[in-house]
Amino acid sequence: MQIGFIGLGNMGAPMAANLAKAGHQVRGFDTAGVVVEGVTQAQTATEAVADTDAVITMLPNGAILRTVADQIIPRMKQGAVFIDCSTVDVDSARAVADQATSAGLLSVDAPVSGGIGGASAGTLTFMAGGSGEAFAKADPLFDIMGQKAVHCGEAGSGQAAKICNNMILGVTMIATCEAFALADKLGLDRQKMFDVVSTSSGYSWTMNVYCPAPGIGPNSPADNGYQPGFAAELMLKDLRLSQQAADSADADTPMGQAATALYEQFVENEGGNGQDFSAMLPRFEKRGRR
Repeated sequence: MQIGFIGLGNMGAPMAANLAKAGHQVRGFDTAGVVVEGVTQAQTATEAVADTDAVITMLPNGAILRTVADQIIPRMKQGAVFIDCSTVDVDSARAVADQATSAGLLSVDAPVSGGIGGASAGTLTFMAGGSGEAFAKADPLFDIMGQKAVHCGEAGSGQAAKICNNMILGVTMIATCEAFALADKLGLDRQKMFDVVSTSSGYSWTMNVYCPAPGIGPNSPADNGYQPGFAAELMLKDLRLSQQAADSADADTPMGQAATALYEQFVENEGGNGQDFSAMLPRFEKRGRR
């Protein structure tokens, strides 16, 4: 396939490289002028999408997605598929999907889970929203960039799934960090706590796979000085999206709201910016109840 790829950052660059390694002709564009092995560098976004069968975007937020969509949709050929892998608000995803459909394009909103490591290894999970026809055209590309793609429903459903998933992730990471800090103050050995919780009703991904305590469980960012696998500021972005969606849908999400406030405090006032989102543990270690 002829593929245009816009947004060659930490996630987009390895995703584009994997498509090129699989034999697709990939033309990429990034405002930072990033060069990716195997990917032809375009000078503009519109040049990247000209005469392509598929266009993939990986962009920072909904406002930028809408701006880029305004530029590239009129330049895409009829029947091509527009795959947005950014994590953005549901309203922006649906607006861009409507714009693409009106222009005779197929459209999929497909945010990802798996982080930079998953992007490099081609093991991402895609949460896709759009028509069955659009998903079918995008799915072979998902197979190259990831290990799983779930068709969640119509336009916006992919973003809805990602937002709900990451709200759970943020809440459970805070609970896991709180529990370790409490265990410390109760004199409970961290390894013993892990051995109990990881095999009982406290089991969770944040405990068993991505443990925030250094030296406990599988290797994680905690074992590397909390250098980010998933940065705290990105968790804050996703939690804010969850609360924006909750406001729009009139959904009561008190735990999501509390997690958003805690990550906001951590990132903006407590030095959490640039650290992994699991660095909440040393934050709680330093604090008391009063």
